[in-house]
Amino acid sequence: MNTINTIHNFRTWRKEITGSLGFVPTMGSLHDGHLSLVAEANKLCTHTVVSIYLNPAQFTPDEDLATYPQNLKHDLKVLSQFQINTIFIPTDSEMYPRGYSTYMQETQLSTVLEGRSRPLFFQGVATVVAKFFNIVRPTHAFFGEKDAQQCLVIEKMVSDLNIRTGILKVPTVRDADGLAVSSRNLNLSKSERDSATIIYKSLFLARKLHSEGIKNANFIKKAMSELIRSVPFTKQDYISISEPSNLKELDLIECDALVSVAVFVGKTRLIDNIYLNSTD
Repeated sequence: MNTINTIHNFRTWRKEITGSLGFVPTMGSLHDGHLSLVAEANKLCTHTVVSIYLNPAQFTPDEDLATYPQNLKHDLKVLSQFQINTIFIPTDSEMYPRGYSTYMQETQLSTVLEGRSRPLFFQGVATVVAKFFNIVRPTHAFFGEKDAQQCLVIEKMVSDLNIRTGILKVPTVRDADGLAVSSRNLNLSKSERDSATIIYKSLFLARKLHSEGIKNANFIKKAMSELIRSVPFTKQDYISISEPSNLKELDLIECDALVSVAVFVGKTRLIDNIYLNSTD
């Protein structure tokens, strides 16, 4: 497989590429969720580019950048089963050279949920994605629905800045017990991994209560919170039931809704979500 480490060399390679180009941005430590994005890019586009870059701009000093799993050898091995034209693996000095001082800020969708808990997160995400879009010039970019808020922020940025890249969302990939696959799952002990299944169970509970006719969002959130607290090692960060298009919190669920959770399991912070359909 072709790997490129510099922006200059990537742009030289990109000049020769015609037709649709699907782009899958990753932070490495690839799992089945990432691979589902690559498979979708292979299916829909003539060419596929994957980036592997652990973006420091989306972490604050007290977050888990230093412990975020990294295994480039593993990543290159699992990617070898796909038709990938180039893997872009830039360095920090390539993406944020000395004197770098320009950052992208979305000011509405990024201020709630993850944005409230992690104030610099979406600034870092929007900045690195905008840079990648400018470097890679993809016709399509692929993101996982597990990061629903991130998808909304990126879609808004693309719309507001007239970026000519189609954003395609791919359903969340889950282990057999329902836990959404995540690179951070590797940081869980066996006991913590067992407790982490309560996250999906709480989301499933929300769907069950909604299907039984309960529309009171606070009632559902309270039931979810009690369930999460019922197992060891868990600490709830937030539970949200909001409008999927703008993340405004709902009191009564009278339309489609996005149920989002963030939970610490031990020291590892995990997020997940499901959609509730108004027809359910």
